Amino acid sequence: MAPARSGGCRRALEGPPPASWLTCEVVTSGAFVVGADWTEPGLFTVAPGVHRIPLPLPTDGLRAVNVYVVEDGNGLVLIDSGWALEVARHHLEAALIGLDAGLPDVRRFLVTHLHRDHYTQALAIRRELGTPVALGADEKPSLTRLDAGGEPLSAQRDRLVVAGAQPVLDRLLAMMPLAEHRARTEEYPDEWIADGTVFELTGRTLTAVHTPGHTRGHVVFVDNEAGLLFAGDHVLPHITPSIGFEPVPPELALRDFLGSLEAVRRMPDRRLLPAHGPVTDSAHTRIDQLLEHHRTRLEDCAVAVGQGAGTAYQVAGMLAWTRRFRPLDQLDTFNQMLAVIETAEHLDLLTVQGRLRSADLDGVRHYEVA
Repeated sequence: MAPARSGGCRRALEGPPPASWLTCEVVTSGAFVVGADWTEPGLFTVAPGVHRIPLPLPTDGLRAVNVYVVEDGNGLVLIDSGWALEVARHHLEAALIGLDAGLPDVRRFLVTHLHRDHYTQALAIRRELGTPVALGADEKPSLTRLDAGGEPLSAQRDRLVVAGAQPVLDRLLAMMPLAEHRARTEEYPDEWIADGTVFELTGRTLTAVHTPGHTRGHVVFVDNEAGLLFAGDHVLPHITPSIGFEPVPPELALRDFLGSLEAVRRMPDRRLLPAHGPVTDSAHTRIDQLLEHHRTRLEDCAVAVGQGAGTAYQVAGMLAWTRRFRPLDQLDTFNQMLAVIETAEHLDLLTVQGRLRSADLDGVRHYEVA
C-alpha cells in the first residue's frame, strides 16, 4: 500500500466544518445539521491516517453508511463495512484506490454492531478473502437467535402487540409477509469484542467501549491520542438512534442507551466520527442534545398518559415525529413500528422510575399516572 494519491476518486481533507454546518435545528427527534452532502462517494481524510468512505444503502432514509479506513503500517483496518451490496462493494474498492490499496490490504474489520449495513459486507469479504471480523460480545444472543432460524422481526411483532398497535402490525405483515422475510442465517465473527479490548495498530491504539442501547452489543472505538471517537450508531449528528431494534432486545434498552450516553459524556470530548452523517468536532455537544431529547420525550409521554392515553400506540399517536413534527399516521409503516417501540421504551422507563403504573390486560400493556 502506497501513500494516498490524487486521481481515481475524489479525496478531500475534512477539517472543522464551515460555520453554516454548526447551525442546528433542534427538533423532537434530535438535531439536524445543515451543510454539505456527506453521502457523496469518495475517500475523505478526517485525520492523519484515518479516512471516511460513505457507502450507499438501498433505502432513502439513512442514504449511506460511513466506513472508516485506518492505516496500519502496510495494511488497513476498517471500522464497519457497509451492506453486502454490489454497488457498495464497488464504491469501497474505488475509494481504496485513492490509497493505492485494495481489499486484500484490509487486515481486519472492527464492526460496531450487528445491523446489516455495518456487518454483512465484512462477512461477504471474509468468505472471499478470509479477512478476520470482530464484533461486540453482547451481540451473540441475537446472532444465535438468527442462527437457530428465528424470524428477524419476531421481537418487534411481539412488542407491537403489547403496545396495542395491531393496526401497525397488520400493515407491517401485509408489507413484508413473514414467509418472505426470513433472513439468511447470520455468521459469527472471528473475534468477540469485550468492553475495554485494546487493538494495537502501527502508531495507533484503539480501545473498544461497550455502549449498549442501539443494540445490546454495540461498541465504539476510541483513539485517545488522536482525540477520535468512532461512534457507530451510538451518537449520530443527524438523527436520534433507534433503540433496541434487534432480534433479542434487552429488558430496558432506553435505560441502557442513556447510561451509555452518559458514560461517553464523562470521557474527554473527542471528534465525532459517526456511521451516518458528517464528521463533527464535538461528541459532547451532540450527546447533550440526545440526552435533552430523551428528557423531553419522557416528559411528553408522561403528559400524554395524564391526558388519557393508555397504551404505547395511543401515546405515540399524541406525539410529533421527525424534524417536520409529523403525526404518527403520516410516517411509513416501518417508521411507525420504530416510533411505537421507542414510545414503549419511554413508558416502561417511566414505570421503573415510579412515575407511571402499568398492567397487562389481554396481552396489551396499559399505563396510568402513579
